[in-house]
Order: sequence, then structure tokens, then C-alpha cells
Amino acid sequence: MLKAMDKKNVKLLPGVFRERMEKNREYLMELDPQCLLQSFYLEAGIVMPGLQVVDDPTTAKLHWGWEATSCQLRGHFLGHFLSAAAALVASEKDMELKVKLDKIISELARCQELNGGEWVGSIPEKYFEKLAAGQYVWSPQYVMHKTVMGLMNAYQDAGNEQALTIVSKLADWYLRWTDAMQKRNPHAVYSGEEGGMLEVWTGLYEITGNEKYKILAGRYSNPSLFGKLLDDKDGLTNCHANSSIPMSHGAARLYEVTGEEKWRTITEKFWKCAVTDRGMYCTGGQNAGEFWVPPFMQGQFIGSNNQEFCTVYNMVRTADYLYRFSRDTAYADYIERNLYNGFLAQQNAQTGMPTYFLPLKAGSRKKWGTKTRDFWCCHGTMVQAQASYPEWIYFEDTENDELVVSQYIPSSLEYQRGKNRIFFEQTTDMKYYNDQAFFDEKDDSQMSRWFLKFHVTCSMPEHFTIAFRVPSWVKGDIQVKVNGKELPASVAGGYLRITGDFKEDTIHIYFPSALAMEALPDMPELAAVVDGPIVLAGMTQEDQGLSGDFAHPESFLKPQMEHTYGTFPWKQNYYQTRNQDRNILFKPLYEVTDETYTVYFSKKD
Repeated sequence: MLKAMDKKNVKLLPGVFRERMEKNREYLMELDPQCLLQSFYLEAGIVMPGLQVVDDPTTAKLHWGWEATSCQLRGHFLGHFLSAAAALVASEKDMELKVKLDKIISELARCQELNGGEWVGSIPEKYFEKLAAGQYVWSPQYVMHKTVMGLMNAYQDAGNEQALTIVSKLADWYLRWTDAMQKRNPHAVYSGEEGGMLEVWTGLYEITGNEKYKILAGRYSNPSLFGKLLDDKDGLTNCHANSSIPMSHGAARLYEVTGEEKWRTITEKFWKCAVTDRGMYCTGGQNAGEFWVPPFMQGQFIGSNNQEFCTVYNMVRTADYLYRFSRDTAYADYIERNLYNGFLAQQNAQTGMPTYFLPLKAGSRKKWGTKTRDFWCCHGTMVQAQASYPEWIYFEDTENDELVVSQYIPSSLEYQRGKNRIFFEQTTDMKYYNDQAFFDEKDDSQMSRWFLKFHVTCSMPEHFTIAFRVPSWVKGDIQVKVNGKELPASVAGGYLRITGDFKEDTIHIYFPSALAMEALPDMPELAAVVDGPIVLAGMTQEDQGLSGDFAHPESFLKPQMEHTYGTFPWKQNYYQTRNQDRNILFKPLYEVTDETYTVYFSKKD
């Protein structure tokens, strides 16, 4: 099993992922603590200053949309905020965010005390009485899960001890409620979108060793979905996607903590049902309108509401669990595909705001959220996603004595290996102006983002292996140099391994990529252009069709290369069609902001 490197030891370096993380951080700092806490204050009877007399309600210092005090999901966003802020405190040592986080948690403790010492909710306790009575309430367990999750992460990543105290008292409330439900209405525990609760209770049990969390995990560990999966039934088709995905996290977490194979089996069967036996869009998504698309029927469901972002983030988390369990690079490839075409593509590069869905029909436009007036569920997962990049990059395989590089994101890693201090850094090593070429001066790929440079520094010489994931999209010969000496690229099991006595060493790797057309399984006449892991969007309002050999898209797409002064010195993944009735520009879907675009194109005879 792989062990993820502690995010406290990983730091993003300049590049597109750091830019997006910083934009997210700016947003977290902009948000007012009183507004974030407004529904918690309401439940605790705390009067918020300045809101007694408001001439125009729209000017009031409040959050609106799903955070409005009239919405049954109010308060869900604060948990996401705490998790995202805590992650940045860990990886970036962000003391400004820590001060803000600590203040908010102290206010939550005050709310809990005013509520009687246990309940600390942004919603009324009576919502759970409604669940018990079989009445519909919009997802109270979903809301409370975010609070528990945020408090747990604040303790884990930001070292806030008060957060753990708050969650411990809240757990006592849950013990009494779930105990009562066992006698009164056992189904209520599995109502109100409870999917995420199993993971947090299991995590808290591992952190504290307190039996009450084990009891709570047990009470949330038997949803009907698990039985269907174990019986090899399709328990997902036409079901709400994001209600089910967190259940896979709970099963995976139980496997980590208990070692019981049953839980790993459930997680693997979930993946098989969700991805292997279902297929996915070129972007990595499997849903439309928040619901699982029937197996290999993606074409019939193309529209304005594809790929809800919550599902992107949560499926990446499922893939991460399975990657760590198995080392299978297919999971890491999936993560990479979704990082570019979900995490980046569904965040506005200028504002940091999310798009709820990623439209895939011809002539689509992304609909962006606002900073204080929407607060969709995807609003919350987006702030978490943009703080999570350090979690996906580096892993340690102690059994095989390997440092594993899973994602190619400019970053540094500093960690202790026995008595040795290891510093590892990866950057893009792209040809710049007339500088000496890395490999052959005539090789155009020197302007590719996949020319990678790694630097290893050890406090004392150390013998170990560095395993680099070889992406599934690699086409052609991989080039490798260690300290300027070209080496053969030996690939086995999806990894390029370099073993040596490291002290002060530089490794260069080039992963050649190629354009590919990815067709829809049920409509093979429609295909999307993919460059490595990056989906390209055509800048057109319609599917005008493409003429040429779809097996060789380079025959009708030519690179549009120019020098830039942005993230890369040379423009990346831009193409212009040729020999078409009307030629169009293709560019990365993640670089599309307000333009109209088309992803899938029909083949012209």
C-alpha cells in the first residue's frame, strides 16, 4: 500500500495549479467570518450586529443562495471552508488563514455552549426529528457532515485542538440520536444524504481511539448500496451520483482502519460499477443532471448539465484511495484527467468561482457562480479541490523502498527518510528562446509541457528508487537523462524507475504525447480531441463536423505555437484546423472562460 506524503511537506511551485490555488486562497480570505457563521449564530440565538434595521435586504451583510437562512442546506459551506483553509495552513504555512480559522472555531464553540453543550448545527435539531418521522427535509445529514468534516480537518491539518473538543461533544448527540433511531426508525440513519458520515466517524476513531466513534461508524456502515455492490448489481444507474460516491470513501476508510477485505472489495466494486462498467465522457465525468448515466450511453445524455463538480472531486478521492491500495496507475491516470478537465476546467481562472456543471453539448457556455450569492454544493467542493493538489503528487512505498511521483505538477517535497533529509523538486523544463536545447535541437517537443526536470538533494548519500508514473497517453519513446547522461527508459508495471545513490542529482524526463480522437461509445460518429490528458475545446457555436482521418488527427490539426509571458514560455495545447470548410481554433477546455465552445464533433465523409 502506498502512503501519501504529508501535505505539510509538499509545496506547489509556480505554474497553472499554483495560480488556481492562490486564486482560491484569495477568495477564502475575502469571505467575512460573520457571514460564514450566520446560520450557526441564528440557531444559537446570537444577534448579528447591523442587521436589525436594513432598508434594502440585498445590501445586508449576509450570504445568499444555498447559504440563505431560508434554505435547508444553510451552513454547509462553512465545513468546506474549514477543510480548505486547514489544508492551506498545512501545505503553505498560511498563518493569516490560521488566525481566521481559529477565530471561526472559537465562535462555533460559543454556539455549541449556547445550544446546550452538544449541538453545533447551522440547521435546527428538529430536522432530524422530521427524518425520524419519515418527512422530507433537504439533506440535513449532508449539512452536518460538512461541519464534522471541517472540524476534523481543522484538527488534523491546522492543529486546532478546540475543533476536536467540539466534534467530540457533537458525537455524543449523534450517539443518542442513532440509538433512538435503532429502536424507532432505523431507516432514518440512512436518510438525508448521509453518505459522508461513515468516513468521518471512521477517521475520528483512528485519530482518537475513542470507542464512541467506532460505534457511530458501525451505525452508518450498512447502506443498501453496499449489499447491491457485493451482489454485483448495478446500484447506481439513474441514481443521484453525489449521494453515493461518499459511501465509497467510508468503505475505503474502514479498510484502512480495520484491514477487513470486505471494505476494500466494496470500494473496488463501486469503482467497477461507476467507471469500468459505465464508461465516461472524455473529461472524466460519468453523470448528467446529477445522476449516473446508464452504462455506455453517454452520447444520449450530452447537454448543458454534464459533470457536476461535486462528483468530479469525490470520484478523484475514490480513485486516490484505490490508487494507494493497489499502485495501479489507471487510477492516477483518471485523477490526472479530472484535474485538468474538472478541477481546472470548472474553476474560473479570473474569479476563482465554480461552474456547477460542465456543459458538453455543441455551442456550450460555462455558467459561473458568484462570490456571495450562490453557494451551491459545488461551491464548497471547489474551495476544497483547489487546496488539495499537494495530496495527489507524491507517495512513499516503504515495502519496495520507493519514492513514487504520481502527478506532474511543479512542486517541492521535503521529508525525513531515516536520519536523512530528502529534498525533491519537479518543474517544467521547456525550451526558452535560443537557450541550449535539452535534447535534440531539432526536436519540436522541446516546447512541450511534458519536458520535466527533477532535482534531488539529500543531506547524506542515500540509495533508493524513484518511481515515476508513466501516463497511459504517452506515445513514442520516453527520454531520460540523469546528471546529463542519457539512460534507457526501463518501464515496468506503469512506472519508470530510477535507482541510485542520490546526493545532489538532476533528472530530466520527456513524456511524448499525441493527439487522439475519443469517440462516444453509443455514438461513435462523435469524437472529442484530446491532447495527452487535456481535452481540447473547439471555439465554435456548433458541431460543424471535421474532415480527415480521425485515427490521425494531426493530419487536420496543426499546432499553434507562439512565445508567451505566462505560465509557460510557449503556448501549450493550442491547435488550428486545416483543410476544413471553416477552420477553427482548438484550445484546452480548462482555458475556456466565457467563450462559446464545442467539445464533440462529428466526422465528415
